Amino acid sequence: MTFWEKYHNFILLHFIVLLFGLTGVLGKLIDLNSYLLVWSRIGIAVIGIAVYLLSSKTNLKVDLKLIPKLIFAGIIIALHWITFFEAIKISNVSVALATFSSSTLFTALLEPFYNKRKVVLYEVILGVIIIFAILLIFNIDFSYKKGILMSLFSSFLASWFTVLNGSFIKVASAKLISFYELLTAFVLLSIGLVFISTAPLLELTTIKIGYILILALLCTSFAFIASISIMKTISAYTVTMTINLEPIYSILLAIIIWPMTERMPPLFYFSFSIILICLFLNAYLKKKNRI
Repeated sequence: MTFWEKYHNFILLHFIVLLFGLTGVLGKLIDLNSYLLVWSRIGIAVIGIAVYLLSSKTNLKVDLKLIPKLIFAGIIIALHWITFFEAIKISNVSVALATFSSSTLFTALLEPFYNKRKVVLYEVILGVIIIFAILLIFNIDFSYKKGILMSLFSSFLASWFTVLNGSFIKVASAKLISFYELLTAFVLLSIGLVFISTAPLLELTTIKIGYILILALLCTSFAFIASISIMKTISAYTVTMTINLEPIYSILLAIIIWPMTERMPPLFYFSFSIILICLFLNAYLKKKNRI
């Protein structure tokens, strides 16, 4: 067995996580307000996933009782991405991604409610430690205050729809869930265009359009489909642990592209390290206790 045959799925997994990390960088590179950026991204991504579903002759039927729930989740996804990109634009990639890593805390609070299980003590402890780390970041530079709060809200929304999807997956496939959620988000955001100016879309350069296509097709459609594919050969635990590297990839890319504005004080990296340790420890303990 060659090196590629043995490790190509693991290489693909890291490439997927790199694409996820590239999302934040592209959000800053694309000179477009957050609403229009998300609308463009979701619209193109929906087309990409639809082409995949149709070409694979996937049955698009879902339980009618699930539709209202998917619509609700679609609203949450739209709000999550808008607030995520807005947090990046009003602060920077490093601050937004580090704060966004707090999703572990919100998941620990939401998951017991939806899955009707007891609150796990170590999740609460890790959540408190993450709050402490975020407070340290908050005190580094008060000019990032709005971005931190926006990223925290986005993190809460991301945790919410992740927990919701955990219950949806019991009655429908991941492909259909994501397709209908994104389709809902796109329809709702399209209706919202009536109330905002779409003039900035006419000012997009070829380069910016290229960035949007990369964001929608590579970082969304392809990453989504590939992440499902590798789950056939790589354990969910390995995938979860690797995806925790996303903020590291994103912050490193941002520092390379914008060394003057993205390089942060040592206290930031200390705080971010605490958050990362909590993320990996949470994933390890979940596997050990099979939660």
